[in-house]
Amino acid sequence: MKEVIFETCGMPLEVLKLVESEIPEPKAHEVQIKVVARNINPSDIMFVRGMYGITPKLPSSAGFEASGVVTKSDEAGKVPVGTRVMFTAIGTWREYLCIPASLVIPVPQGMSDEIACQAFVNPMTAFGMIEKSGLKSGDWLLITAGASAFGKFAIQMAKAKGIMVACTVRHDSQKDYLKELGADLVINTEKEKLQKLIAEHTGEGVSVVFDAVGGVLGAKALASLKAGGRMMVFGLLSLENIPLNSGLLIFKNITVEGFWLSTWMESMSDSERKTAFKSVFGFLLASDSKVDVGETFPLEKFKEAIVAYETQGRNGKILLVS
Repeated sequence: MKEVIFETCGMPLEVLKLVESEIPEPKAHEVQIKVVARNINPSDIMFVRGMYGITPKLPSSAGFEASGVVTKSDEAGKVPVGTRVMFTAIGTWREYLCIPASLVIPVPQGMSDEIACQAFVNPMTAFGMIEKSGLKSGDWLLITAGASAFGKFAIQMAKAKGIMVACTVRHDSQKDYLKELGADLVINTEKEKLQKLIAEHTGEGVSVVFDAVGGVLGAKALASLKAGGRMMVFGLLSLENIPLNSGLLIFKNITVEGFWLSTWMESMSDSERKTAFKSVFGFLLASDSKVDVGETFPLEKFKEAIVAYETQGRNGKILLVS
């Protein structure tokens, strides 16, 4: 089978390579899956660079999220051959892999592979953060990197609850589309002053910030919170830590906390998880929901896919398909 691996951490275009490997055989509790589609997330790139919360066991394949078809069932027959599934695993940039049957999620009827392969990490993170934030109708939410896949999901889910949404972008070309999705305010931080515009539109500031960027933008977003506000940090696209203003934390009683999907999911009961999946899948299958796909590339053209992923101002997910 074809597999994209790295033997040392570094820049993806420099360390990733395509190799031929043996097709893995499932253990008694596992299913074998022919991978059909994978999306490229920031976490995939950071993992290859050795900068993610999970340390690679080298050599390793890349990628965390995918969809595919079960080609060999588990011994108990919980997931039959031919079942379309979505899943997260370490190393999805390969043609086949084996994972525990308990970890796969059957793809709902009517959901395409292109949507299924991105139906977990970003939409579930958006759902989880909105739920945990306690935001109510009429509250203001600020999302940094609003044109990201997460940002687009979060905008749509927040608007469905009546939450007012502001978000940041770096290109004017992204503004109209995010407003069509429901954003009330879109700020190009390359040209416009974030805190000034937030103050003009919200008065006292936003209730909550979802920050994926960190660095200087993260600090500006923090300063855009109203008294008693809350920043939820879930990414570090700038690769720079937020320079925290202690005065803001003290005198405005601001809270800063992290959010990691794995930790949130582990804290939930089985019934709570089922409810979350039902809500997210319902959103993804709704006729008025927008799930973007930018370009698709075969696995062997992973380098072209990474170049497309890194293109500034890109709209839509970049997928690797088999």
